[in-house]
Amino acid sequence: MNQQVKEPQSSGSMYAETVIIHPRHVKKGLFRAAKWWLMWGLLAFFHLAPFLRWDRGPGAPSQAILADIDGRRGYFFFIEIWPQEVYYLTGLLLFAAITLFFMSALAGRVWCGFLCWQTVYTDLFVQIERWVVGDRSARMNLERAPWTAQKIVKKAVIQAGWLAVSAACGIAFVLYFGDAFQMMKDIFTLEASVGVYSFIAIIGGFCYLLAGFAREQVCLYMCPYSRFQSAMFDEHSLIISYEEWRGEPRAPARKGQSFEGRGHCIDCKMCVQVCPTGIDIREGLQMACIGCGLCVDACNTMMDRVGLPRGLISYDSITNVNSRAAGGPGNKTKLLRTRTILYTLLLLVIGAGMALSLGTRRTTEVNILHERAPMYVQMSNGTIRNGYTYKILNMVRQDRVYNLKVVGIEGATMEVVGGESNVTQMDLSVPGDEITTLRLYVNAPEEKVTDKKTDLIFILTEKAEGTELRSTSLFAGPGR
Repeated sequence: MNQQVKEPQSSGSMYAETVIIHPRHVKKGLFRAAKWWLMWGLLAFFHLAPFLRWDRGPGAPSQAILADIDGRRGYFFFIEIWPQEVYYLTGLLLFAAITLFFMSALAGRVWCGFLCWQTVYTDLFVQIERWVVGDRSARMNLERAPWTAQKIVKKAVIQAGWLAVSAACGIAFVLYFGDAFQMMKDIFTLEASVGVYSFIAIIGGFCYLLAGFAREQVCLYMCPYSRFQSAMFDEHSLIISYEEWRGEPRAPARKGQSFEGRGHCIDCKMCVQVCPTGIDIREGLQMACIGCGLCVDACNTMMDRVGLPRGLISYDSITNVNSRAAGGPGNKTKLLRTRTILYTLLLLVIGAGMALSLGTRRTTEVNILHERAPMYVQMSNGTIRNGYTYKILNMVRQDRVYNLKVVGIEGATMEVVGGESNVTQMDLSVPGDEITTLRLYVNAPEEKVTDKKTDLIFILTEKAEGTELRSTSLFAGPGR
């Protein structure tokens, strides 16, 4: 059973009015603590990971995580990905998507509330505002106040803080595309390329605009996830829920006041004030709820003050909420169910497939391109000649010697431009971690070429290990 997610109410206008949201600070609570730890942990990893080192041998980049654009290579610790292996990126994206679905089925929008970069940087930008101005009421008063020297100074300090964080974000991003230590030196000594500074400006600019000004609008209107989130929930998914059976009818109250004949909700609106998207969770699950749990912390704090049990707003499943409403225990979490088992199996299959592929992948790749213009040439002695571009990719860092021969046409010989000619096989030396391109001709007796197209098999053997790689191309002829 999918949960119904409320859409924003229409005002009759084509465009919704933008309301500036100033979330109140939650000083303590499980979810607030988790957000702080994850925020600082993710930011630390993002900014420090480019400086991690990994020894790959002489002449190889020593940066652990690197997208080497010039060398057309991707590195992740002991894994090295070539452009021809871009399918690993496809597998990684598929794995990430299934992981997001799995997380959503188990714990709702835990990604949005705790791990999304938009959430992380928005939290940091709001904290900068809080350091400079103060909490919610102080920031709201500053917005309404006339422009004075004090307001200008505070606004300038906030903008400077945002720009500094945005610049750090842009710099950290580009460090993944070159040697981090050298790039840092070049950036701050103004010796980096225009492209580097351009990317810093683009990434930093988006960070500044989205975390500083767009904020919850990104979650509401730009991110597609909020639109289809309910399709991934069921009655056992953990979501933010208001226990209406216990809270209504709501009314203001003081500490020590009797709650007989009324609900436990004291209508303090703390849950609304702390919400980063400004919703009232008491109206039900809504598209704008990012599942951060700050309303749970705020409500628990207020329940403690008035001496009532915690959990009026809970991070729990609909099954448990309904169970408590009916007088049951409401404390069972069902992790194993059809969709979570399916997602787990998909993750295991994709992960195992990628690991197996990486562990058994070939260290030599071959690409053959048959010459199209002309398809073939008939020599003066009647021999039929076809031209090929033959590329050998040596994916290890040691020089290797290969033996190349062709089979499929009796009497066929090979000729390499600038090398051997009229041979049935030849040895080729290929430098480590490089691609060797050969301009290759294959000659065959006319009487042996009976069709317009004949399969020709190139057999490349790595001499030290004896591994063999067969590649099939066509041999064109006049036919009979």
